[in-house]
Amino acid sequence: MRLRNTETNVVQPLEPVTRPIGIYVCGITPYDTTHLGHALTYVVFDVLVRALLAAGRAVRYVQNVTDVDDDIIRRARELGITWDRLAAKETALYEADMADLNVRAPDVFPKVSQTIPKIIALVRTLEAQGHAYRRGGNVYFRVGSVTDYGRLSRLGRDEMIKLSAERGADPNDSRKQDPLDFLLWQESAPDEPHWSSPWGEGRPGWHIECSAMALANLGDQVDVHGGGSDLIFPHHESEIAQSESVTGIRPFARIWAHVGMLRYRGQKMSKSLHNLVLIRDLLGRHDPDSIRVLLLRHHYRESWEYTPEQLGDAAAWTERLRESASRSKTVTAGRPAAVLAALDDDLDTPRALQLLQKSIESDEGDWRAGADVLGLRLGADTMPAAETKKALGWRAPFS
Repeated sequence: MRLRNTETNVVQPLEPVTRPIGIYVCGITPYDTTHLGHALTYVVFDVLVRALLAAGRAVRYVQNVTDVDDDIIRRARELGITWDRLAAKETALYEADMADLNVRAPDVFPKVSQTIPKIIALVRTLEAQGHAYRRGGNVYFRVGSVTDYGRLSRLGRDEMIKLSAERGADPNDSRKQDPLDFLLWQESAPDEPHWSSPWGEGRPGWHIECSAMALANLGDQVDVHGGGSDLIFPHHESEIAQSESVTGIRPFARIWAHVGMLRYRGQKMSKSLHNLVLIRDLLGRHDPDSIRVLLLRHHYRESWEYTPEQLGDAAAWTERLRESASRSKTVTAGRPAAVLAALDDDLDTPRALQLLQKSIESDEGDWRAGADVLGLRLGADTMPAAETKKALGWRAPFS
């Protein structure tokens, strides 16, 4: 398996130092319903995990839930419900959507709200090391304490300040020693979630949450750290600074794998822009295989614009593939060598789909395993039963 590492900008072999291969993917912030952009990221990493398992590699896959966040607090106020109730409801809906898309559950699915003691311990360590400083009830990471902040994004200082302001930070916070310094712990307002800490009642900053969950579940170094490319800065950049400062081990992630942005109507698909294509709506009109084919027709690093016509074409292609599969005389599945070879080449899913089509139409013995690696059922049942969903590893109840 070779993947392009965002940090080095080189396609490099995935050669884990220890087994199993440790994969960490930044998960959802559960304040609204799953959209197609979410599905793109999590289907991509689902295929990565499936390919590694099919090749005989052991994997430990961690995907977090950011259930303590400004957006959740804001949305809960709008709806008149508690933040934790909203987060639990939206997380369950997300799990149901992923199960319907035949996405395997991660091995570990940690929530920020369940990781607070580990987060506090990390912040205390950073403060003791001189990498963090307290101002009132807030604690900030001192960016100037590391020499290469910005090495992942390769952005200049002015660009980083501008982008951090666009993505939730406040460079003009007068308590900061540097506009790029970022919150590790913040004082909570009376109606916000809060926990006791050495700095008073408060809650964690965004970036420290993922450092805590990754280090706790995968150790001091991650083999593959993934997420959408919009997380490169400031989120992943800041994760590197924090994590390497605590552990002294470089690099924090041996490979950074980032999924391209999905656009719709000329803009990045996002909750904040209100231009969402919801998975639940698509599943009402199309089968899960067709949605997966739509996503996997694009290389994971490619940014692209969704149109309904693309999904219609993917659905027609999938139906033809399903008809060919129904005529197949293949009974047993062998090792999907051709499909795996394509996926080993920087997760080339468009090529893998072409090879799957070829093997089905020629009725080669490995096509069933190839379909499984790509997460395609190609059977008569377009929607899985509750038992099948549970077999994928998701714990939420399904109706």
